[in-house]
Amino acid sequence: MNKKITINDQMIDYKIRKSKRAKRLRIAVYRDASVVVTMPRGITASLIEKFLREKSVWLIEKINYFKKYGNNPFAVRGRADYLKNKNRALALISERIEYFNKDYNLSFNKISIKNQKTRWGSCSQKRNLNFNYKIVYLPKEMADYIIVHELCHLKEFNHSKRFWNLVAKALPDYLEIKKRLRKEGLFLK
Repeated sequence: MNKKITINDQMIDYKIRKSKRAKRLRIAVYRDASVVVTMPRGITASLIEKFLREKSVWLIEKINYFKKYGNNPFAVRGRADYLKNKNRALALISERIEYFNKDYNLSFNKISIKNQKTRWGSCSQKRNLNFNYKIVYLPKEMADYIIVHELCHLKEFNHSKRFWNLVAKALPDYLEIKKRLRKEGLFLK
């Protein structure tokens, strides 16, 4: 469902996506500056508008960012690129997990390589590690950050202080890498 809202004299078009799995409202701004609000059941239009207004500074910043930089042709990749680099990504990730897991000694079920638009990685409750194949395009320290981040979720399935201390064990400068990934990594998704 397509909607419009005016925030700070700026008309913003957004799409509402209903999800049975969603537990809370979520905003995504994509490379083409399109906005999608994912909502759980039972949320009203007025709550969505209130949520967008509460997040207005972030929302407008992201829209303007993508309007300025988002059409970078380097970021556009198709299925052929995924198929070409999927095995390369799996080899890289497997090797780095083996390296970092010497210190952590954590068990997991499997590693999956996916072609995702909004995530670099995830860790499921079933102890499966999932990674975006585009990790092969990242500088080594950013790829390592994503790998360590997901590996640490095997022990701490949250973003608590204990989780970040686990990440810091392998990557003491993780905060700096995380900031760079958020800024520079957008062009690779």
